[in-house]
Amino acid sequence: MSAKKTVNREHRAWYMYDFGNSAYAAVVLLAIYSAYFKDGVVGGAEGSRLWGVSVGVAMLVVAIISPILGTIADFTASKKRFLFLFSSLTWVFTALLFFVQKGDIFIGMLFFIIAEIGYRGAQVFYNSLLPEIASPDEIGRVSGNGWAIGNLGGILALLILLPPIVLLKGTNLPVRLSFPITAIFFALSTIPAYRWIKERANAQTLPAGKNHLTLGFKRLARTFRSARQFKEFIKFMIAFLVYNDGILMALDFAAIIGAVLYGVNQTQMIIFMIIVQVSSIGGAYGFATIGEKVGYKRSLIYALIGMIVTIVWMLFNQTITGFFIIGALAGLMLTGVQSISRTMVGMFAPKGQSAEFFGLFSVVGRTSSFIGPTIYGFLALWAARWFENNRKMGTLVAEQAGQRIAIASILVFLFTGLFLLLRVNEKKAIEDSKKYSLENGKGA
Repeated sequence: MSAKKTVNREHRAWYMYDFGNSAYAAVVLLAIYSAYFKDGVVGGAEGSRLWGVSVGVAMLVVAIISPILGTIADFTASKKRFLFLFSSLTWVFTALLFFVQKGDIFIGMLFFIIAEIGYRGAQVFYNSLLPEIASPDEIGRVSGNGWAIGNLGGILALLILLPPIVLLKGTNLPVRLSFPITAIFFALSTIPAYRWIKERANAQTLPAGKNHLTLGFKRLARTFRSARQFKEFIKFMIAFLVYNDGILMALDFAAIIGAVLYGVNQTQMIIFMIIVQVSSIGGAYGFATIGEKVGYKRSLIYALIGMIVTIVWMLFNQTITGFFIIGALAGLMLTGVQSISRTMVGMFAPKGQSAEFFGLFSVVGRTSSFIGPTIYGFLALWAARWFENNRKMGTLVAEQAGQRIAIASILVFLFTGLFLLLRVNEKKAIEDSKKYSLENGKGA
């Protein structure tokens, strides 16, 4: 009975981290800072390009460092230590965004990039704790609950920040204050994870003459060499690399799309993101339930098809009402894609190598995070300038046309990723993981 209570408490602590983590995503990435940076700090189509560059740089850094740190975390049983190290970067530099004002492009990019490195880097270790606190039978449910409860954190943060932004017109102070408030919100939500989650792996002894960095590279090389035993996992990672591009392009540019195409203001964007977060709760629970009944791969396929329908609608939509309905549908689908993808990695990872596999998952995710948003930003700017110079469109109309061209590129990634996913054998991937664990004495 006590063991069950401890496990449940760990689940709640894990959920609470996502609760705070999602507040950062809702405020900085989705609803407030992205639009503020684009229009309030930079301005025009150049703001879209620089936002894409900022996201891309952060993701590239995490893609480079996370697999090595993941192997070190596995060896030293220090996932929690790395989790809080990276989280603290996010807290500090999110708070510092308060000082970013019109024309402060360099610090606006720098502070965001460091905060984003912390946010994305911490997710590697947060995700890798999932197989330690949840059994194979409950991993899908726990992952889905994490996404759902995390979205509640995003909703609460936006509801706290909305009244001052609505009431205090003619000043950007409420917008700027939202960043230190979000940092505090995130930090406080992390306390249960720090206190209650127990890391079950045991630290291994460092061989004589070795250091953790060289050992990290050596273990990572071993993981890559053994990848031939995990061909289905590799196929899944390739599919994820592609379709995740489309998901992140839609997420990272949602506020900019709303502002450019529909004239959505800051208040309306916060309401829009609250709608997205609410529907995301249904998506997390719904697709986890579907996955338990019909298989996680099939559940993921359904979510991707739904996301494709959503983007096609976005491409042709002309009204702000339609934009809000699209947001609700997107929330359902994109959370399903992300939650189920995380669940499948946890199921495919051999025991004792969860951080390594989630590190590889992070490399793929951050690589796509670098490619997709960067392509979107450059494509939106290039197309806007082309329409303005060659079709003699006005600046705003040209920028709107450029956004629609960039939105169309999302479909290319989603369709290609879906095609590659269809080639993944989910059952064999799980069997490969269990077989490897047994052969290496780690149990099934």
